[in-house]
Amino acid sequence: MKTLKIFISILFVAVVFFSCKKDYTIGGDLFKAQVNMTTYDYLKTNHAFDTLVMMINKMNMKDEVNSAGTFFAVTNYSITNFVLAKKAQLSIQKNNENLVFTFDSLNFASLKDSLRAYMFKGKITRDNLSQKGIYTQALDGEYRLIQLRPTTDYTNSIFTTNPQYIYLTKVVPLTPGGPVPVDINGVQQVDPRQLLSTLCQTTGILTTTGVLHVLNNNHTFTYFNNVNN
Repeated sequence: MKTLKIFISILFVAVVFFSCKKDYTIGGDLFKAQVNMTTYDYLKTNHAFDTLVMMINKMNMKDEVNSAGTFFAVTNYSITNFVLAKKAQLSIQKNNENLVFTFDSLNFASLKDSLRAYMFKGKITRDNLSQKGIYTQALDGEYRLIQLRPTTDYTNSIFTTNPQYIYLTKVVPLTPGGPVPVDINGVQQVDPRQLLSTLCQTTGILTTTGVLHVLNNNHTFTYFNNVNN
């Protein structure tokens, strides 16, 4: 009986893993990859993106989101992380620990390029990625490293071949004002401290206007102050 229970447990984990692999997700509810709506409309259907949708509306960027071939969406948590970090910074600058700073306090016009940093012209899916990755230009003009990377974080090392997940990485200078790589070969040579990598918690949602990936909740919008996650 004990052996049977162990076998059933292993079988359950395997089924969950392969189901996730098929639907390009890690964690959360499984879904069909193809959705019959635009990227913006899909975001509106999921409460995890309520704050993002409000930000898009305030910036009048609905059309830009829909015209992007690939969009790495941030969740409510990511934007909250940003607001809290911004508040902490301003509290120190103004020497006011009681400073009131909320989402509505943000300068949305100045954050348009910050959102474009998560948008790309081409359609980027698992099928055109590798561990080496691609170093491609976002719609704000900066380059980002996008790659598949193996991890055991969600499998407890039970598989002989570790599953690979999509990471979005900002490459920063080693010293303030220093250079950053101009191509993928240069990225291979940088100090690991220059790589601010964020795991996608859901990937491969195919809308009628592009590809949607979702960054994990620990991420801070804009990589504020070049902090990882």
